[in-house]
Amino acid sequence: MLKPEQNDLLTQTGPGTPMGQLFRRYWQPALLSEELALADGAPVRLQLLSERMIAFRDSAGRLGVIDEFCAHRGVSLWFGRNEEGGIRCPYHGWKYDVNGQCLEVPSEAPESGFCNRVKLKSYPLVERGGVIWIYMGPPELQPALPEWEFATVAANQSFTSKRLQECNWLQAMEGGIDSSHVSFLHSGALHSDPLFKGAKGNQYNQNDKRPVFDVVPSDGGLYVGARRNAEEGNYYWRVTPWVMPSFTMVPPRGDHPLHGHFWVPIDDHNNWAWSFDYHPTRALSATEVQAMQDGKGVHVRYVPGSYRPLQNKDNDYLMDRAAQKAGTAYSGIEGIGMQDASLQESMGAIQDRTRENLVSTDNGIIMARQRLMKAARALADKGTPPPGLDGASQRIRSTAIVLPAAQRFEEAAREAMRAEPGKRHQSV
Repeated sequence: MLKPEQNDLLTQTGPGTPMGQLFRRYWQPALLSEELALADGAPVRLQLLSERMIAFRDSAGRLGVIDEFCAHRGVSLWFGRNEEGGIRCPYHGWKYDVNGQCLEVPSEAPESGFCNRVKLKSYPLVERGGVIWIYMGPPELQPALPEWEFATVAANQSFTSKRLQECNWLQAMEGGIDSSHVSFLHSGALHSDPLFKGAKGNQYNQNDKRPVFDVVPSDGGLYVGARRNAEEGNYYWRVTPWVMPSFTMVPPRGDHPLHGHFWVPIDDHNNWAWSFDYHPTRALSATEVQAMQDGKGVHVRYVPGSYRPLQNKDNDYLMDRAAQKAGTAYSGIEGIGMQDASLQESMGAIQDRTRENLVSTDNGIIMARQRLMKAARALADKGTPPPGLDGASQRIRSTAIVLPAAQRFEEAAREAMRAEPGKRHQSV
């Protein structure tokens, strides 16, 4: 249970808020490369951390993201013409480059130098792994480029999607580090989803629905270990790494790809849920890619022409009560991604954490909240850099492993949790 002021601290991410300043110190996934595929193509609206922007690719292929609104009289530059090295406001012709610098003010004489004094806010972008990443923090404190393994393997080994999630980022992220719900909410999908079924670990999930959690700090966040009984006195461990502020990786199953998420705030009531699958040692098969495109695994189907899930709160997520009774979909919602999102959105736009009753399986959530609050306060009060900015914190993996009862997972699985090129992932 949190106090109201603690809940506000964790959930508010707009400009000037402690958690907003924390998020701004990291590279965040902003857009899929496919959204800005063409030079001089249509600009794209982008809202992150309660800031409204537009992104575009100019004539030379350079990426830019700038304040959405023209400095003249506030017209949205989404209506702008992307042409000849910049985006031009259609109202009075003011033109801006990818860095927000005004290039032309047609009504003013060039020799006046007026346009040189006009510059919109802009942020750096970098393209890596089919994702366009944004850094919104102080320019002099920009960290090294993202080194997450899914974004650095060969293109044919990785698949990334995003979806609109209509709730605060925190309750979505907390679902990502909660391994105990898998035995219930996803129980039907474990045996039917093509990206999950057939793994030995599925049996351990089903046979022991009372996991014991062991959570240990890491340099960038936490390792959340969920222990279940296996054969002959051994334990089946599923270890979820959480890296600040909102990266999680789901433990793999058999030779299926690894997968995970970022939850990036749009504003305090909505977030972008990013989902990725990748395999560290082989290309994804055509069957796997098709399943991901069809909304299997952690991915979803979309409302045509958007990144909003086809199953959403307006249609009750296409709830199927017959499937719920039959057990083919434990909650009556199809798809692992939407099974999570539907329940997280049901909590309201911002969950009231003053009313919750936490238990031992929530230890990962409790420790993540504590670490976020501590880091946000240290940054706000002392300027202390938050954890997880370095590449070593990002070169990690989740793991699923069977260990003797006497072994601690953080020691026995240490090598399995470190990402290295060409090394197969540890899974059951």
